[in-house]
Amino acid sequence: MTLQQRVGQLFMAAAGATGAGTATMNVLHWDHVGNVYLAGRSSAGINATAAVVRQMTNTVSAATTDNEYLSVATDQEGGYVQVLSGPGFSTIPTGLSQGTQTAATLTANAKNWGNQLRWAGIKVDLAPVLDTVTQAFAPYNAPIGYYQREYGYTPAAVSAKGNAFLAGIKAGYVMPTAKHFPGLGRVTGNTDVTSNVHDTQTTINDPNLLPFRTAIDNGARWVMVSSAYYDRIDARPGKLGAFSNVVMGTMLRSNAHFTGIIISDDLCNAAQLSQWSWAVRAENFVNAGGTMVLCGNANAIPYMYNGILQLAQQRPDFLAKVNAAVLTILTVKHGQ
Repeated sequence: MTLQQRVGQLFMAAAGATGAGTATMNVLHWDHVGNVYLAGRSSAGINATAAVVRQMTNTVSAATTDNEYLSVATDQEGGYVQVLSGPGFSTIPTGLSQGTQTAATLTANAKNWGNQLRWAGIKVDLAPVLDTVTQAFAPYNAPIGYYQREYGYTPAAVSAKGNAFLAGIKAGYVMPTAKHFPGLGRVTGNTDVTSNVHDTQTTINDPNLLPFRTAIDNGARWVMVSSAYYDRIDARPGKLGAFSNVVMGTMLRSNAHFTGIIISDDLCNAAQLSQWSWAVRAENFVNAGGTMVLCGNANAIPYMYNGILQLAQQRPDFLAKVNAAVLTILTVKHGQ
């Protein structure tokens, strides 16, 4: 791969679930973007979704991605967060409701949900949510508890049922994504729409990390990192989760022995990131040890792409981080 093509592998760009827009198609062609996710909502069903996916996978060529396949993802958690519905797709209950099923039943159901995604051409599910929120705090927890995205109210319950979902998705030949490391169960604000969101409780060896550690031990190859601040983990100014080498390097790589893809939460539209330019957001993430930038605004990708490319051309140490991230992405894409 050329350096330009390698940099393109570092991005996952948003595409409309009912059809990719011009901006998305442009970054697939011109910025060599190697990964997309279907965003928004579609009730058109499996066949229509497969056509949307083909529209994008047909861009793969020697010129765009060196013929490396396009990894297509979506958010198919269930409940309030289910991007794809309609003919062929099951109606998936909330995480909290899933948590009332036996582990065996949930795994069997999730295998079916995974198969549905695979038939539509989806290779990655940006689920399960492995954040732990207590029952008393859930109504005040905007990102997770408010939407009943949690699998239970204790780390043990979330670990058991969240990982039952994860096992089923894997059995359906789709790659699951454990999120949002190291947890969003103790914040009040949602980083997508609120800035200065802080977790003041979670520690580097917190009991609430159990669901994530279990997922990694069970073979999860994708982990999404949160954009909240973790005051008791990395108190340095500006070092929110997606910019922290303590969160991604020490906690995920060293302590949890995770060797797969560390993907960001949305670095483009999230209010939490508003003080940084698009390019700096991507640079900070990769510099801190992140693997893949998820971006909900395809118009931002060229700014991020060029920022990463220029820095890689200027700094050998940053180029080494880019190359290491790309190697991780390609290794995971090919099932290793």
